[in-house]
Amino acid sequence: MRFRRQKRIFLMLYFVSTPIGNLADMTYRGVSVLNEADVIACEDTRHTLPLLNRYGIKKQLVTYQKFNEAAASEKIIEMLKAGKTVAVVSDAGTPLLSDPGAYLVKALLRENLPFTLVPGANAILPALTLSGLKTDRFSFIGFLPEKNSECEALLASYEALPSTLVFYCAPHDLEKTVARLFKAFGDRKAVAVKELTKLHETRYEFTLSSFPEIDERGEFVILVEGGESKKELSELPVEEHIALYLSEGLSKMEAIKKVAKERGVPKSSLYKYTIEKSEE
Repeated sequence: MRFRRQKRIFLMLYFVSTPIGNLADMTYRGVSVLNEADVIACEDTRHTLPLLNRYGIKKQLVTYQKFNEAAASEKIIEMLKAGKTVAVVSDAGTPLLSDPGAYLVKALLRENLPFTLVPGANAILPALTLSGLKTDRFSFIGFLPEKNSECEALLASYEALPSTLVFYCAPHDLEKTVARLFKAFGDRKAVAVKELTKLHETRYEFTLSSFPEIDERGEFVILVEGGESKKELSELPVEEHIALYLSEGLSKMEAIKKVAKERGVPKSSLYKYTIEKSEE
């Protein structure tokens, strides 16, 4: 398949989203940018070459992955300063989403060099669409940390969040991940989607306490329904409501002003109330 070439791209670095499985999901603009770039930085040429071959793209390839991120970023910066246009791709999906790239972005900002994103495929939004869970609010967590202490602390911070939670999971970690989620959140509705956009795309619906038998081959996205909302702030005793904002670094007057607005009462009455309470 061939795409009509667009006007010469601007001199800058392009993060280019690539298909997560179905190579036909590559965008016209993505193909155009890869065609016009002087250099393509990729995680693994074995993953990127089939895509480039599909669209007849032959370019210089350099490796950019988490194991050489610092050195590779310096090399890419030098190329940009030498007047070359560089495209950065990950093995699949949108760069920086559970993939390398954050270090490079910081370097580009530090050097005041232009960069942009060519949007396209990612696993998060298709999985969310297929999940049947709430889509108006969601939180992307990605892969869980290996260390149990780090994992427990991370999950605890999302326990009461009412939004749908989205996790990435390698096939060999599937059962372990679900067990960790059950320990942290209790029994909740969950959905696992694997092989997105591919021939054997499959959706599994379950609860965290009753994980079904699943063919573990393939990459997974796990989605878990959100928790119950924390007690409404207006339901807190006034002293606790004010103390909450004081603990966040607000001054007493700032805290009173914010609480008065949230409760729909005059701040003067709240200020008077706090004085009376302090004198008791």
